[in-house]
Amino acid sequence: MTCRDLTQHTLHAAYRRGELTPRTLVAGLLADAAERGADPTWIRRLSADELEPYLAALDGESPDSKPLYGLPFAIKDNIDLAGIPTTAGCPAFAYVPERHAFVVEQLIAAGAIPLGKTNLDQFATGLVGERAPAEYGVPGNAFDPDYIPGGSSSGSAVATAAGQVSFALGTDTAGSGRVPACFNNLFGLKPTVGLLSNRGVVPACRSIDTVSLFALTADDAAAILDVAAVFDADCAESRHHDFAVAGQCYGQAPASFRFGVPRGEQWQTDAAYTHCMETAIGQLRALGGEPVEIDCSPMLAAAQLLYGGPWVAERYHAVRTLIEREPEALHPVTRQVIEGGRALSALDVFDAGYRLVEYKRAADRLLAAVDVMLAPTTVTHPSKAEVTAEPLAINTRLGTWTNFMNLLDYSALAVPVAIGDNGRPGGVTLFGPAFADLSLLSLARALEARLALPLGATGQARPALPALPAASDGTLEIAVCGAHLDGLALNHQLVERGGKRTAITKTAPRYRLFALTADRPPRPALIEDAETGRAIAVELWRLPMASLGSFLAGIPAPLGLGRIELVDGRSVTGFICAAGALQSQGEVIEITTYGGWRGWLASRTGQEAC
Repeated sequence: MTCRDLTQHTLHAAYRRGELTPRTLVAGLLADAAERGADPTWIRRLSADELEPYLAALDGESPDSKPLYGLPFAIKDNIDLAGIPTTAGCPAFAYVPERHAFVVEQLIAAGAIPLGKTNLDQFATGLVGERAPAEYGVPGNAFDPDYIPGGSSSGSAVATAAGQVSFALGTDTAGSGRVPACFNNLFGLKPTVGLLSNRGVVPACRSIDTVSLFALTADDAAAILDVAAVFDADCAESRHHDFAVAGQCYGQAPASFRFGVPRGEQWQTDAAYTHCMETAIGQLRALGGEPVEIDCSPMLAAAQLLYGGPWVAERYHAVRTLIEREPEALHPVTRQVIEGGRALSALDVFDAGYRLVEYKRAADRLLAAVDVMLAPTTVTHPSKAEVTAEPLAINTRLGTWTNFMNLLDYSALAVPVAIGDNGRPGGVTLFGPAFADLSLLSLARALEARLALPLGATGQARPALPALPAASDGTLEIAVCGAHLDGLALNHQLVERGGKRTAITKTAPRYRLFALTADRPPRPALIEDAETGRAIAVELWRLPMASLGSFLAGIPAPLGLGRIELVDGRSVTGFICAAGALQSQGEVIEITTYGGWRGWLASRTGQEAC
């Protein structure tokens, strides 16, 4: 069998050089599959004849016309591929869809080639990858077949890690994308709920399900997300979000940031996964990150609701017809879990809903104090024998840090960070609020470059990362120099709009500062003067772009926002005064010699408060 680098960067380079075509690539992959023979990673692989229409559609196209041109991918078998049975891991449930799932349509239109349908924990219920019926078999972990692959998207993770596809689709309700990504040295993106359409996906918990992505690199995950994250007006759960309009883009991670870290006693990790957390903390520090300890109690409490609350009834609802007509068709453990939703009442739903709202309010407050959160993806990697002995207890442990994400409407990304002495991989999770997906990927890319792990389980070295522009998280850094400074009279205008102070610094040494004292409170006027100016103290505040319009509308003439050079040479947005406008402003005092607004205020001790 051939081990290939199937990343977008490498394949597209080979296609452009004429060294490879999609047809020759697919032919090689089919030959590898024939050599492997029966493979429980897959429930249904497409034949050469079934693949021909997808290959024919690429004739005359190229990586310059289709962003995912010639990238082979796998589809978890609870996601529809037209003309191929969807089983959700249960033969008695199988049906043949007439059209692709919406997300699959987007990927194929962008040039990706579907190779088939992959194995899973039946009805996407489980984090172990061991709950498939005997006729489908159970995949082994891509690094060690005696250990679980992780679930429920087991086959998608193993196929990607083993170099059988460039990327794969999974689903993730409770960790079904992140846990198998962690166990197989992959990037596992759990997008914001609703960002990817669920049309054509068998539901598990419909209100919080999401399609997830398995990729070998952060760049690949970002490219796939860019294609797949299309609003679907025919999917009731689809949410519209345009990253570009929101001022967000994928790229180089920021030079400084604050990252939350759960209190040590909350990790609950074994030695290997404790090492993963410690490695990630050290690497994030090296990238310019400042760790902030966070008490994650509300998040962990919310996690208990997923299987200890009424969301199990959603799983029952999804398979109600089958489980009531033919209960023996379900895997015994899957049936045990899902039948727990039968007796839940409307009172249970409301009670859990009230608690979840409280947990989310508390968790959101904690998240607002940092730019990103770091957490374990999971707490241990059990063997197949251990899961056989304790199928429910171990599954519960694996979901400690995954179960709350969709309930709290967070975006999350599993990031590989280490290959242990035992030869098995481990990782961590970066998470943030809804629609922080690109920020997570940008920071993960920086970690990827530092750690330089092999691609999946292929042993292939990672391709060199191309240069990218700076990432943007949808906020704008603004320099303030007057009453908007922290604790002063107009600072509330920043705080109320979600502003966060990021730095206390100075301008380049070529500005003059004036106080417009006819106003209440007095306002600052910063004017560039290369000949007589000096460095002026300022604060940098990061403000969401969505609230920038109302902030700008409240800035009275002659002040406005423009570009200011800082002492470190950076150019940022900040308050400036229109040239020649001071003469019409009544009482104006030059306060440059005080070095800044606070220095001037200190000189006025005992006078009217500003």
